[in-house]
Amino acid sequence: MAINSRQIQNQAQQQTLTLSPQQILAVKLLELPTVELEERVHAELLDNPALEEGKEPAEEPDGETDYNTDEDGEPITDSADDLALGDYRTEDDIPDYKLRENNRSADERAEEIPFSDTVSFYETLKEQLDMQDLTPKEKQLGEYLIGSLDDDGLLRKSLDTLTDELAIYQGISTTPDELERVLSVIQEFDPAGIGARSLQECLLLQIGRKEDSPLKQTELDIIGKCCDDFTRKNKDKILQKLGITDEEYQQAVAELTKLNPRPGSSLGEAIGKNLQQIVPDFTVETDDDGTLSLSLNSRNVPELRLSRTFTELLDEHTRNRANQSRESRDALLFLKQKVDAAQGFINAVKQRQQTLMSTMQAIIDLQRPFFEEGDESLLRPMILKDVAERARLDISTVSRVSNSKYVQTDFGVFPLKFFFSDGYTTESGEELSVREIKRILKEFVDHENKEQPYTDDELADLLKEKGYPIARRTVAKYRQQLGIPVARMRR
Repeated sequence: MAINSRQIQNQAQQQTLTLSPQQILAVKLLELPTVELEERVHAELLDNPALEEGKEPAEEPDGETDYNTDEDGEPITDSADDLALGDYRTEDDIPDYKLRENNRSADERAEEIPFSDTVSFYETLKEQLDMQDLTPKEKQLGEYLIGSLDDDGLLRKSLDTLTDELAIYQGISTTPDELERVLSVIQEFDPAGIGARSLQECLLLQIGRKEDSPLKQTELDIIGKCCDDFTRKNKDKILQKLGITDEEYQQAVAELTKLNPRPGSSLGEAIGKNLQQIVPDFTVETDDDGTLSLSLNSRNVPELRLSRTFTELLDEHTRNRANQSRESRDALLFLKQKVDAAQGFINAVKQRQQTLMSTMQAIIDLQRPFFEEGDESLLRPMILKDVAERARLDISTVSRVSNSKYVQTDFGVFPLKFFFSDGYTTESGEELSVREIKRILKEFVDHENKEQPYTDDELADLLKEKGYPIARRTVAKYRQQLGIPVARMRR
């Protein structure tokens, strides 16, 4: 029988986003809080002799090479004989900042950036991620998943949503199945329950780490098959469904109540809140005339400039390229490498400062009443898109800034995330922050009769009387976000 084979060639158009090494460096510096930026700058000063402390001169003297940058942030010189990337003989000769961000392993990148004595929740999980046998892409996905966890250590976003975000903001093409595989690795990290997508999954992950026993199986059955009944304390239904005795049920419940439904929160308290002192990245002060002044906290971050010695040596070697020995050529490559890296770092630090100031100024403009009065009820609904549009920045950039930065105000220190919340329009057409609705909801619960606590339907009716016609399921969602249990568990 003759077998026919043929090759089929298909042409498809695909749009991908690729960041330049200079952009990657800028992004990494942007994510660093003030304390870690200070350490990063001092480490770069020790590593690169072409970089030194001090202000850059306003003008270069006649005859000197002017080390400006092009639109991509790359150093350029007036000399037509300046070395291009292709002039480097081997990859080892190319400046570090041009290669290292893309080609180094996660371990090497972690070693480069010195951290403070205390480690954050994100860093703790990333250290565990770096110890896994994963591909570079899987580690990228893992870092994004860790960064998407909420303060409780749970993953509230769907994998479909994260797939879209990775494609739009990171230029990474993936699938929910691929994310699921990486997430399963993260769910093996400590503390147990981290990376769960629901309370049920969180508890099951913690039970799963226990040694096998009849009691463990009972716990798995209760949470796996009767989770809703368990949270509602419907003991009789559980006994009937599982066919277990009251004693077995009580033993299992005694163990289940020891589990932590918020594994990330407990980790954050142990590592961050008790040990790590917050250093504000911004200061907002009210002047005597009532105007608000914004400043960036750079008290221990020195101004940077290119070393005059290095630039003069580079200029001299560049002018004498025609008749150079091998040693002179090697010296030129070394000088070029260090000057390029120094200029790239200076540009990234400046870009960080500009981006931070633009983002914080936009937040002040949008939330000015709060910065003037300090009244939380004056906070208006605001999302990342609002700040991004006003600051003329990408949403992902604003997200990076707001995720790890703090601001010192006349009324205390606040994380930038504090100023963000969704909005709700009342019957009268007034735009109200969800934070304000949650505050009112909490007041109702705080002042309720504990012998007859309000149900979600009753809370919805009370809010409606206040002019906020919110659905019962929305009330239930806000109640859960506030950590308030259902009515029967508040007695």
